Amino acid sequence: MHPDLTILTDFSLRACNTFGIDATASHYVRVTSVDVLRAALADPVLARLPRLLLGGGSNIVLTGDFHGLVLHMAIDGTQLLDAGDAGVRLVRAGAGQSWHGLVEATLAQDLGGLENLALIPGTVGAAPIQNIGAYGVELKDVFHSASVFDCASGQVRTMTAADCRFGYRDSVFKQADGAALIVLDVTFALPLAWTPTLGYAELASAVREAGLDAPSARQVADLVIAIRRRKLPDPAVIGNAGSFFKNPVVSGARCAAILAAHPGLVHHAQPDGSEKLAAGWLIDQGGWKGRSMGAAGVYAKQALVLVNRGGATGAEVLALARAITADVAARYGVALETEPVFV
Repeated sequence: MHPDLTILTDFSLRACNTFGIDATASHYVRVTSVDVLRAALADPVLARLPRLLLGGGSNIVLTGDFHGLVLHMAIDGTQLLDAGDAGVRLVRAGAGQSWHGLVEATLAQDLGGLENLALIPGTVGAAPIQNIGAYGVELKDVFHSASVFDCASGQVRTMTAADCRFGYRDSVFKQADGAALIVLDVTFALPLAWTPTLGYAELASAVREAGLDAPSARQVADLVIAIRRRKLPDPAVIGNAGSFFKNPVVSGARCAAILAAHPGLVHHAQPDGSEKLAAGWLIDQGGWKGRSMGAAGVYAKQALVLVNRGGATGAEVLALARAITADVAARYGVALETEPVFV
C-alpha cells in the first residue's frame, strides 16, 4: 500500500458538495497524486467497488448515500510553461486546484484569457468535463491539453482538444468511452496578444457603465465577479450548484415559432443558424423564481439556480427540477437539460 493512501469509511460528503446535501460514502480516498490514485485502484477491496469522482462538488446532486469508493481529486499546483514562439503562454494546473484560484493566479501574472470565467465554482479537473463557459468564453477556447489516467489501461496519457470532443457543456469525459478517464492536470494556452471578449451583452453593458474604453483582463474579471455575485448565491451561505439548467439550443424555425407566441423570448443566434434560448427566462415566465418544494427552492434573484433552503435532500432537488422541466416543456415545447449530475 502506498504510504499516502488513506482509506476512510462511512465518510460524510456534506462538505464535499456545494449543495450541502448530507450523504455518506462507504469508502473515501483523497487523491493527492497519481501514485495515490494507482494505489487506490489497485487495492483488492476498493477495486471491486463502484467509483465516484469528486472535485469541488459544485456540479453534483447526491440523491442518497454512495455505497462505493469516492475518489476526491486533490492534486494541486500551478506551473508556467515555455511555449516557444507560439504566441501563447502555457499554464498547467493540477486537477484539485480551485478554478477561481487559477484565474486569479493567471491575472496576477498579467495573463488574460480566463477572466470571463472568473468565480465559477469547482476545480480545474472538472472544468474540461463540463466544458465550463460564461460570458462568451468556453474552456475549449483556451484549452491546450490534459493529462489523464486511463483506468482501463492503468496508463497516463495526454489528450488534445480534439481528443476531448468538446461541445456545449459536454466532452468525451461525459460519454461512455470516456468514463474510465480521470483528469490529473490541465494545460491552458493563454494569448500573449490578449484582447477582451465582450460579445456577451450583459458584460459589454457593464464595461460601458464603468466607462472603460479598453479594459484590462483584471478589470474584465472584476466586472464578471461583480455580476456573478449580484446574480448568484454564495454556496458557503446557501447551498447550490450554480446554474442548474443548460440554455437549450433550437432551430431557427423553432425559435421563430416561439417568438411569435412569446415576443419577449430571450435568444442568441448561433453561427450554424440555430438559436440558444435563455433557460432562466423560460423558467422565470412560469413564476418559479423564489418558489420551493420542500427544502429545495428556486433562487429569488436567478431562476436558473436551485438552492438548499436547509436540510434539502437530493430527492427534493430532483422533484423540483422535474417539475420545472415539465412546466417549460408544456409552455414552450422545449426540453430543458440539467447541468449537475445526479448520483
